[in-house]
Amino acid sequence: MTSVPLTAGLGVRRGVVLVLAVAGSITVSNIYFPQPLLEAVARGMRVSEATAGLVATAGQVGYALGISLLVPLADGRNLRRLTTVLLALTAGALLAGALAPSLAVLTIATAAASTTTVLPQIILPAAATMAGSAGRGRVVASVGIGLTLGSTLSRTLSGAVADLSGSWRASYVLAAVLTAALIFVLPRHMPTADDRVRVSYRKLLASMPGLLHTHRELRLSAFLGAATYAVFAAFWATLPFHLAHPPFDKGAGWAGLFGLLSLPAAILSYSAGKLSDAFGTTRVNALAVAGLGLALAVFATLGTTSVVALVVGANLLVYGTSCAQIANQARIFRLDEAVRARLNTLYMLFAFSGGAVGSLVGVRLYNAGGWTWTVLGCAAFLTAAGARLALHSRATRP
Repeated sequence: MTSVPLTAGLGVRRGVVLVLAVAGSITVSNIYFPQPLLEAVARGMRVSEATAGLVATAGQVGYALGISLLVPLADGRNLRRLTTVLLALTAGALLAGALAPSLAVLTIATAAASTTTVLPQIILPAAATMAGSAGRGRVVASVGIGLTLGSTLSRTLSGAVADLSGSWRASYVLAAVLTAALIFVLPRHMPTADDRVRVSYRKLLASMPGLLHTHRELRLSAFLGAATYAVFAAFWATLPFHLAHPPFDKGAGWAGLFGLLSLPAAILSYSAGKLSDAFGTTRVNALAVAGLGLALAVFATLGTTSVVALVVGANLLVYGTSCAQIANQARIFRLDEAVRARLNTLYMLFAFSGGAVGSLVGVRLYNAGGWTWTVLGCAAFLTAAGARLALHSRATRP
């Protein structure tokens, strides 16, 4: 079995980074692939679109719960054993979702799968530690691009599988198979942790509020992550409904296709790692806010009638969100190495709580006032992010 020491400063082999990026891509996709299926779920289970939207919200809430309760274990447990257990639990929950007889069972199964599919947030701090300080931004970006590709392409794959098979359940089965397959690959590439002091689970959790109080950079990243991810989640949660209605009248396959069509932005966002190393994370955050602002402008002006405009806006949205994520995590990974998993726990807890709020608010606004209301809600989230970043820039200006 390959040994990958958890030692800062020695760098990390490209092959290991590739494995971590692919594993992160597959596991993070378990949160996003249900989103293009919502309209098909609503039809198949004969519930309203707003009710079916609870599946997407459950995924975001479950992920936030898993991050808060499970990711801290990475600071004090054997990562290989933890990885195996989480993969097995996730595959089982996804299979339960595929067999769900009702929306309530599907919602619970999706929440359970999202709770245990938190490996991306265990992989990232481990990779950052192995990379050393000089190339940390680039390694975080490399693994981060895998997460971005997983979050975008999973929608394309699940939508296509649903259309070809005639059932949204097939997408859950495929996700379960891919997750189970990782059990035979990922654990052997995770870093060893034999030299780390074992910390009790209770102490791990109890230490986190103090970390949030101590680190101003963590509070900044957490706020920016929550606000920008709320915009991202609101768009993807409402897109299937927007496309299903006139003038588009498109099905789940089209909603999923947007993941593939936004692939250029996902790939381009890799540059955010180098930019963070060269120019600092605050400037990359500003670039992210600008990208998201352009996306909303496109959605507001042309997004009600033009598929092309939606595609352009989706690319700007993916690029802005990915840049924000990379900058935010590069910022916190420069803090205390011994508590990186817990720092990432706190950051992602805020980010995905923001995503859960964004999904819920986005769907509610869409049902109340259509696409325009959804875009206005996203603009409110983004305004909060821009204001917070401006205050930080003023406070740190020489």
